[in-house]
Amino acid sequence: MNTITIRDDFIKLGQALKLAGMEESGVEAKYDIEDGKVSVNGEVETRRGRKLRDGDVFSFDGQECRVSAPNGPRES
Repeated sequence: MNTITIRDDFIKLGQALKLAGMEESGVEAKYDIEDGKVSVNGEVETRRGRKLRDGDVFSFDGQECRVSAPNGPRES
């Protein structure tokens, strides 16, 4: 599983896909998310603006990636 490190408290799903190298453009990410091809924490996500925080795991096309944020684990 790959990990992306973000500078802020969150990153939007479409941006995370590009940062992880799973998508080459925001347009591709938008369509794949809308088509239900992306999962966040094991559930299909269709909102490209979904905010991902430290510890969230997203997957696309057989690849998984974890989000790591500077402030450590999120509060539940």
